[in-house]
Amino acid sequence: MDSVALERIRQEALLACTEQFAHIDTISLHNTQKVLAAYRDAQLSSYQFAGTSGYGYSDLGREKLDEVYARVFRAEKALVRPHFVSGTHTLATVLCALLDRDDLLISLIGAPYDTMQGVIGYARETPRSLKEKGVRYEEVALKANAYDLDGIRTVCQEKQPKLVLIQRSRGYSSRASLTIDDIRQITAAVKSVSPQTICFVDNCYGEFAAEEEPLEAGADIIAGSLIKNPGGGIAPTGGYIAGKANLVDAAADYLTAPGLGGELGSYAYGYRLFFQGLFMAPHVTAQAIKGAVFAAAVFDRLGFKVSPSYETPRSDLIQTIFLENEKNMCLFAQGIQTFSPVDAHVTPIPDDMPGYADKIIMAAGDFVQGSSIELSADGPIRPPYVMYLQGGIVFEHNVLAVMSAAQYIMENSEGEGHD
Repeated sequence: MDSVALERIRQEALLACTEQFAHIDTISLHNTQKVLAAYRDAQLSSYQFAGTSGYGYSDLGREKLDEVYARVFRAEKALVRPHFVSGTHTLATVLCALLDRDDLLISLIGAPYDTMQGVIGYARETPRSLKEKGVRYEEVALKANAYDLDGIRTVCQEKQPKLVLIQRSRGYSSRASLTIDDIRQITAAVKSVSPQTICFVDNCYGEFAAEEEPLEAGADIIAGSLIKNPGGGIAPTGGYIAGKANLVDAAADYLTAPGLGGELGSYAYGYRLFFQGLFMAPHVTAQAIKGAVFAAAVFDRLGFKVSPSYETPRSDLIQTIFLENEKNMCLFAQGIQTFSPVDAHVTPIPDDMPGYADKIIMAAGDFVQGSSIELSADGPIRPPYVMYLQGGIVFEHNVLAVMSAAQYIMENSEGEGHD
């Protein structure tokens, strides 16, 4: 396929995405207003950007950051800390804080994400996992590759679990990511038969993709990573937990120490990047989602299966592209990496990664290492050979990188055929 044909596909794809882009812009405007209102109501001032050292007593920046996140996510309380090393660490903190020996944890959306399987002790033995701690684990299997609302209601009525895990994004699965309405139906089903059960939503990749967040749809507690959506591509590290005050307090005690909780924790570098990142987050998330929609339109036109389609309303950042074989996955990753602002000269190759059972191919030229809000693409080397594209803080970058990936595949696998 020559450059003229690829240019025609680019133009056709952009035109096809017009209606979807307008919808995304409307959501971004709503969420920007929400964030501005939170900053105004919290009376944020620049002196609160300053960091502290040592114990971090009376850290005004830390306290104000917690307040702003609580306002934005409609939570009783929030815990926002640079000390969380990843989304998985943040989620694990909630689970370890709220679950004790003989408590029952149920994943309601089938198997959880790969790294969370290690936290739980699912499928393989993991030292110091929840399973080793004595926490019991079950899951409600997917039905027709979607959540099973009747199954969720039946299992929760019978088992009365201490906590249910609701993973908003698809992870490395082919199911659709959850919409806010999906989360509303799931939490309502749980509470109707087991009102004391804690509904915990893994909110990674989903923040600001809709006009509401999971706490507004019935969740009790949520958690996510600051190097995904809410960090706006600016936050250098960290994670957040938000929800009911007693649950957030328990997580804070687990992060620091019982009795100390969220009252301690210094960060000498200051908090400006965290506040600025959250301010940028609705717009940056919209840029990333537009990039995902555009990628779907391009690869659909190239004959590859994509999910979601470019016409489907979005509930998170992630775009899956079924590339049919390992060679195409590697070519796709090379095309993305070549148009990365950092490490564009590096060639991605499949390799082992901590927390994953299969080799992973990953393209990521990030300013913040591992930042999923910046453009990246990765996937496990296993059938059905799917690449998971996410992020992109500048839409124009997404367009260039996606077209590069398309060119790499079409020039190097032409004639091999694809569905």
